[in-house]
Amino acid sequence: MSSTTAKSSICLFNPAGLYDASANGYSHVGLVQAGARLVFIAGQGGEDERGALDPDFRLQVRQALGNLRTALAAAGADTSDIVKLTVLIVDHSEERLHIFGAEMEAALGEGAKPTCTLIPVPRLALDGMLFEIEAVAALR
Repeated sequence: MSSTTAKSSICLFNPAGLYDASANGYSHVGLVQAGARLVFIAGQGGEDERGALDPDFRLQVRQALGNLRTALAAAGADTSDIVKLTVLIVDHSEERLHIFGAEMEAALGEGAKPTCTLIPVPRLALDGMLFEIEAVAALR
């Protein structure tokens, strides 16, 4: 196992035989220990508290990650408790991937990152919405 992070309820790692996904900001495998309480966070977009969306992709990603942190905190969790992310990006490109990666690094900090699936999509729920992220977290 490379790039291992173990909390009391989760273990994130990249096993031998698979490329090292840590360079791209995620882990291939996440283990949740028995007895952990799972927290499911619905897709969070870049809307602010009033429902307004900034047209800038980076600012939507930043806001969505802030919204994710708010939802996690409401459940007694934080970003270190995340096991799985699903990310939806409208008009995905390498440029948007790098923006997302930089914002994720800033939001999650050092250490192994959660497992993650990125799905390019042509549209999301709201006009002007460019980014959405959902999470599964595990708590003891």
